[in-house]
Amino acid sequence: MKVCGRLVDIHSRDIYPVIVTIEGDVISEISKTEHAPEVYIMPGLTDAHIHIESSMITPGAFAAAAVRQGTVAVVSDPHEIANVLGIRGVDFMIEDGNQVPVKFYFGAPSCVPATTFESSGAEIDSKGVGLLMDRSEVRFLSEMMNFPGVIFNDSEVAEKLSVAKKAGKPVDGHAPGLTGKDLEKYVSAGISTDHECSTIEEALEKIKLGMKILIREGSAAKNLDALKELYNEYPDRIMLCSDDLHPEMLQKRHINKLVSKLIKEGYDQFDVIRSATVNPKEHYGLDTGLLRVGDKADFIIVDDLLRMNVIETWIGGKVAYSEGKVKFDYKPVSAVNNFNCSNLTPQMIHVEREEGRMRVIEAFDGSLETKQFFIEPAGESMQILPLLDQDILKIVVKERYKDAPAATGFIKGFGLKKGAFASSIAHDSHNIIAVGTNDNDIISAINEVVKHKGGLSVAVGGKISSLGLDIAGIMSTRSCDEVADDYLHLSDLVSSLGCSMSAPFMTLSFMALLVIPELKISDRGLFDVLKFQPVSLFVK
Repeated sequence: MKVCGRLVDIHSRDIYPVIVTIEGDVISEISKTEHAPEVYIMPGLTDAHIHIESSMITPGAFAAAAVRQGTVAVVSDPHEIANVLGIRGVDFMIEDGNQVPVKFYFGAPSCVPATTFESSGAEIDSKGVGLLMDRSEVRFLSEMMNFPGVIFNDSEVAEKLSVAKKAGKPVDGHAPGLTGKDLEKYVSAGISTDHECSTIEEALEKIKLGMKILIREGSAAKNLDALKELYNEYPDRIMLCSDDLHPEMLQKRHINKLVSKLIKEGYDQFDVIRSATVNPKEHYGLDTGLLRVGDKADFIIVDDLLRMNVIETWIGGKVAYSEGKVKFDYKPVSAVNNFNCSNLTPQMIHVEREEGRMRVIEAFDGSLETKQFFIEPAGESMQILPLLDQDILKIVVKERYKDAPAATGFIKGFGLKKGAFASSIAHDSHNIIAVGTNDNDIISAINEVVKHKGGLSVAVGGKISSLGLDIAGIMSTRSCDEVADDYLHLSDLVSSLGCSMSAPFMTLSFMALLVIPELKISDRGLFDVLKFQPVSLFVK
């Protein structure tokens, strides 16, 4: 098999016309030629950190969408499904990913549950991490979100880090805003990457301590513009990643469009491409090809480097995508789930007035971080209701693994004027989370998710729309295009109710993530991430 075009040689930093010869799954010859079509042959792209589950589709369905964008490899942390199903969830991801040619490299989840201040469906302790790290399919210890556990010498955290070290596998980090002596201790524990940097100053401090920075551009958190200047000074210390990418975004772009944007803006084209090919391969020890003789034939053909529209994607010497069509078949493995709660009633989420000021979460569009502020509840009624004129809505988290009381709080930033929406995608334990303007719609939205044993829903005045997620309550067995259509429909409904968030379901899903500052809510109540402890709704 031969392919002809202009080779983007990231090793000699040159571009020239070639004929690439493929024998079996490897490149047997690359010969220069006088004439070649005006297309560009370059190494296939790698997403250096993503949670496949956030796309709401299986690894196989993700692969079918990603090859259209030139993705040949994915470094994935399966801790979303692991928090629901434990090692059984990791097994599902590996087995499903094995059905397709895209190369999935999974990590051993390090934080299941993410904290002890929420209810999850499973636990993976240091012994479980050890069992996973012994497997060849598992290439790294996934992001160590429990940075307080590292800093304060938690024995279980230390043992997980020790297991990774003994296995000779890298450890991913997760340390938003960590600085100074605490950061030094975190890095000295053997943690080698971070994808949570939001400022250039934060990234530079981490680089100078030896970390590699994964620049994230996902559906909710977008840090590329803030960090792209790193290419001017530290191109070998950075990689590109999505972290969380919803299906409608995956339809439009993946790592290819990040590469395109950077090259258009004048960053060195070889540095940019290397950050999405060479750098992740070397850091994680991937067996991806880099367009050299003897390498695996993992490459893509694009129209040009400024647009990065993919014409063909080759993986292991076979065409995975060509002429607008995916060239492999995929059948998802059997669905798995863990969903065992009953319906709620409006009375179960009533909030009675107490003495003192009320603590409120403040959310921001495009950010996973929140702030907190305090208000004096108005009126004389004993029941505290949302204050729509101040954009203060009710937020509810209901455990999905058994019947237990729901946690209720208040939040600002979503802008809803009527109705409610809910989801069983709530990082990281994936309980049911809902925000709304009134108790009846909130309960209707939550109970719709319960009915489907997982999914997304919108409720307004008795009318309900939903998307069921049959795998662990966080993924669907349907295709990316099908899920994206339903997801966009629900997102548009939420926007029509007044929500100002660009990705309302994605942002909502992070309001229960207790490891990203400042104030969040779990199924057990409000949580101050900076103090790393539960806090009350009312403060005297």
